[in-house]
Amino acid sequence: MRPAPQLRPLPRLIFASRWLQLPLYVGLIAAQAIYVWQFWTELVHLIEAAFGNEHALELLAGSVGANGAVPGRLTETLLMLVVLGLIDVVMISNLLIMVIVGGYETFVSRMNLESHPDQPEWLSHVNASVLKVKLATAIIGISSIHLLKTFINAGAYEEKQLMWQTIIHVAFLLSAMAIAATDRLLPKPVHQDGADH
Repeated sequence: MRPAPQLRPLPRLIFASRWLQLPLYVGLIAAQAIYVWQFWTELVHLIEAAFGNEHALELLAGSVGANGAVPGRLTETLLMLVVLGLIDVVMISNLLIMVIVGGYETFVSRMNLESHPDQPEWLSHVNASVLKVKLATAIIGISSIHLLKTFINAGAYEEKQLMWQTIIHVAFLLSAMAIAATDRLLPKPVHQDGADH
């Protein structure tokens, strides 16, 4: 293994500037912790509402935008909206993990997880292009959940809001298709680690 070449002061400073991104990833980890707290708070309210707690029922109805019409019990529609909200939190959390792990590995420093049993499958071939496509796919999934929640609770929204949410979702779909098509057109990098395997 050859020693790393010594960089001149200016290139070394520019290259070291990538570590300025570290606080951003630490901040995203803090946001992830807040999402975990949000998930468990909603789940506890859901369990309490299932056992007839009226205050928890009010909180759930308010969180899904029931516009003051609080049902006397946990209805199927309300349950579905809350569960979709929980799925939404999980998907955003997955998106955060992709950005934190993939972004750090791509733009800051290698994590050397090759021999780790829990290394995500996608991390072995991650680069900026793959990360972009994965993020676009995750955003479409999150947008789909939001749209489904809106259509289930359509009575609480104006027609214009429904229309714009649908248009924005279609725009996300078209953007992801454009990103994937562009990725296919770009030449694939040649891996030089074949000799190691």
